[in-house]
Amino acid sequence: MSTAPSQLPVIVAGGGIGGLAAALALVRQGFQVTVLEQAPEIGEIGAGIQLGPNAFHAFDALGIGDKARGRAVYTDFMVMHDALDESQVGKIETGEAFRKRFGNPYAVIHRVDVHLSLLEGAQETGKVEFHTNTRIVSIEQDEANKTVTAIDQNGKRWTGQALIGADGGKSVVRQQYVNDPPRVTGHVVYRAVVEKKDFPLNLQWNAASLWAGPKCHLVHYPLRGGEQYNVVVTFHSRQQEEWGVTDGSKEEVESYFQGISPKARQLIELPKTWKRWATADREPIGTWVFGRATILGDAAHPTTQYMAQGACMAMEDAVTLGEALRVNNNDWTKALALYERSRVARTARIVLSGREMGRLYHAAGVERLIRNSLWKGRTQERFYDAIEWLYGWNVNNCLAQD
Repeated sequence: MSTAPSQLPVIVAGGGIGGLAAALALVRQGFQVTVLEQAPEIGEIGAGIQLGPNAFHAFDALGIGDKARGRAVYTDFMVMHDALDESQVGKIETGEAFRKRFGNPYAVIHRVDVHLSLLEGAQETGKVEFHTNTRIVSIEQDEANKTVTAIDQNGKRWTGQALIGADGGKSVVRQQYVNDPPRVTGHVVYRAVVEKKDFPLNLQWNAASLWAGPKCHLVHYPLRGGEQYNVVVTFHSRQQEEWGVTDGSKEEVESYFQGISPKARQLIELPKTWKRWATADREPIGTWVFGRATILGDAAHPTTQYMAQGACMAMEDAVTLGEALRVNNNDWTKALALYERSRVARTARIVLSGREMGRLYHAAGVERLIRNSLWKGRTQERFYDAIEWLYGWNVNNCLAQD
């Protein structure tokens, strides 16, 4: 006898930050969840990420606020300096006034610690089943029976009442239903983590810090209680790039940062090993829902790193999906339509804003002079007003109002 659709699990393709956040949101609406992950284990790679107040609102909505808060480092400010002359371009204080305005702090954290907090939360529910070494290759839908089936690389079929494609920037779910090309940016990102004892004393700030240079920039901030520092350098590649991650070389990094000041240049001398990301995004799309399948996180809106919002947006997606199901009594057709309507414009704004921020960070010549004058004399309240659209998000305002 076949299982009734309402008794089937929801299939989540991908066990990264977006997939685990989706699993938690779904469990909170009463669903059993099956997570299919192509890697040999449920884990995360990468280095540090930044967390705006919107991320903490999402953590709380997913029931893991305490776990994530205990692993984060809370910054005093965000600051941009010119990497050529070391002048301060802009500074946003993230102390008491910031927290009062947005209801939550600004923080930095190791990507692994975000993932671990979500994973622990999902495991503790007892309602999330994980399958590793499981790579989805295609999806089938049975409209009559209201089911979705994911077929893996071994031909095994996984059937659920819905499918959430949280399978990253190179999403198989998106490829099947949209099949749009990535936009390779030509911007290369090197990331590394450095121990505090090896990090320059004159840069050990409790801040998310950016040094903006011509066609390049550098970022640093503390991790894990200040015992480590995240170091990120970005430059415009001289060669044709292919989207992906490889090992990097110090020689390549040094070749792109010849003209920057000694203070900023210290950063590229520090790491013993680098990981090299050739970055890409995709053009925003207006359709995320395909029958009983939808996409979430990088599968829905892969973006460059310049807004520091990739993980935050994935968690927002998950919370919004859960809320859309809640207000529609778990009616998938209505809920998915509301989820799409609530997320398309906001995430498209992140993708497009990321491109513009990359241009600002990497300004040269006269554009650099304009960039350096943009925020002179601006009060903290005016800075907060400018980022209200981003950090003012929470579970109570996440759904589109018809």
